Amino acid sequence: MMVAERGASQNTYEAYHRDLTRYLEFLGTDGQDGETASPDTVRGFLADLAADGLAARTQARKLSAIRQFHGFLVLEGHRTDDPTSTVDAPRLGRPLPKVLQFDEVGALLAATSEIVGWRGARMRALLEILYATGLRVSELVGLRLSSLSRDGRIVTVRGKGGKERLVPMGDAARDAIEAWLPLRASLLGKKSKTVPWLFPSRATAGHITRDGFAKQLRETALVAGLDPARVSPHVLRHAFATHLLANGADLRSVQQMLGHSDISTTQIYTHVLDQRLKSLVQDVHPLSGTRI
Repeated sequence: MMVAERGASQNTYEAYHRDLTRYLEFLGTDGQDGETASPDTVRGFLADLAADGLAARTQARKLSAIRQFHGFLVLEGHRTDDPTSTVDAPRLGRPLPKVLQFDEVGALLAATSEIVGWRGARMRALLEILYATGLRVSELVGLRLSSLSRDGRIVTVRGKGGKERLVPMGDAARDAIEAWLPLRASLLGKKSKTVPWLFPSRATAGHITRDGFAKQLRETALVAGLDPARVSPHVLRHAFATHLLANGADLRSVQQMLGHSDISTTQIYTHVLDQRLKSLVQDVHPLSGTRI
């Protein structure tokens, strides 16, 4: 049915086959099958998965397959009730964003001075803007010259859903942009006044691409002595928000700068700080690990 009626791929078919085979084997050990399984039986299966050390996300995926299986049995008339209807999915939790420490961001910025020529100036400008504003990578690479205010202290960003927001920039970002603009003009020649992009390139879009920037960022991380796997445009966006909150910024202001429509999305960064504080106490406090 999954293949014929829903057009499921071979990978999806195989995943469902594995999940349901394990489920039916579990039912068989208790003398049950798909037609006789109860809600407690389904919960027992999830408990068995948890005991085997499977992650909550994996358990939830398997439960999804079981729900569709029992829904199919009901539709086909093999049983009148669905034992999964009262079974709660495992709590997935929300993974905390990965961030860089202050000194790691500093090392990344310093590494741009070791990149020869205009590429180093462009990377410096890209990083300074990103760390100063927390823009999404698509917002960053798509910046126009007209996005910058006359004094260079405000950038107008068009975010998700076409919503515009104003984000302030500090002196470091403004100085990096001012250092980049003459090189940009030299590269473009006569086209410098007609090309709208702050970071133009030969790509189809006319500006540096997300993938192109991410690749160059990983290369810069290597120069900085950082693990490239830990560095990405989104990690720097996380660092922007976390470092602001760590230095006393209010949550509402950070929400507005990030362009989050719901403040609950921004609140995840407070949990990052909580986790860092817990780690600090655990690792540094003189009584850590001591039971009184």
